[in-house]
Amino acid sequence: MPKPVLYHTPNSRSQTPQWLNEELGGVCDVKLINLAAQEHKAPEFLKLNPMGKIPVLIHEGVVISEAAAICVYLADRFPNAGLAPKFDDPRRGTYLRWIFFAPSSIEPLILDKLMPVERPNPDAVLYGSEESALNTMRHALSNGDYILGDQFSAADVVFGSALNFAMLFGAIEKEKLFTDYVDRLMARPAAQKCAEANQQFSKELGLDNQ
Repeated sequence: MPKPVLYHTPNSRSQTPQWLNEELGGVCDVKLINLAAQEHKAPEFLKLNPMGKIPVLIHEGVVISEAAAICVYLADRFPNAGLAPKFDDPRRGTYLRWIFFAPSSIEPLILDKLMPVERPNPDAVLYGSEESALNTMRHALSNGDYILGDQFSAADVVFGSALNFAMLFGAIEKEKLFTDYVDRLMARPAAQKCAEANQQFSKELGLDNQ
């Protein structure tokens, strides 16, 4: 089976599937995209993703964009790693729920906080109010060390990446429940290997001098 190709640049949303790739044992070939050189706007890349954004995954002729979708795909295609509940597992719904909560609710909250943007009608916003989003995140982490309790999964990669980013930039306060969870994730060997790889990728792209 040909290896998936992950189009990636450091310090971006593509770091999430890059981390999952490390959790899976490096199943993807990583192709670096230089944003400063506008490689993501080149015609050949726009054929893959007309939005001109990364990450993008190509596998067996199929193109997949969106970080969460790529993570779901990879975890399902490489089941031996045990990073996704099987389709008939009752935890599958919980797993999918929190994977897609991250890009649909945590990321918009981050952007609104950092811009900043005031939302006079919370009911019209994907994440609702800030407090309802935070309470929902607390609920997601209330059952154990990970989203699925005592089992680490791709849901933690996606959810944890968004939460880590939010706290790094001050969009979400570093309360103990959140910091303990993120610290637990960042201590994983694959997360550390991902960080080391991205330092090297940054050097290759000349980003470490910027």
